[in-house]
Amino acid sequence: MPIDARIAKDPAGSERRGQPRAAVEIDAHVREMGTTGTEARVLNISPEGFMAETTTEHEVGARIWLILPGRERASAIVRWTAAGKLGAQFAEPLSEDALAQIGG
Repeated sequence: MPIDARIAKDPAGSERRGQPRAAVEIDAHVREMGTTGTEARVLNISPEGFMAETTTEHEVGARIWLILPGRERASAIVRWTAAGKLGAQFAEPLSEDALAQIGG
């Protein structure tokens, strides 16, 4: 069953995120704790979180790992899902150096 989701904006029209996200296209792996996970494509990323396309459904609030090629895995919490995409917040923000290595 698909989940209908909207991202609210404040009245001034600016985003609710603390930091802007960089548009990227990175093949990655997303998995919930205790599962083998699935392939995903990260579409944007910031020190605070990311959005990815995936064929696996995840519950809002689920703890997941984002595993990027050649990088350490990063723990995150799913904040929203809609139409084959998910948005997640990193448990600990990524450093600017780590983002530069990713390409964000």
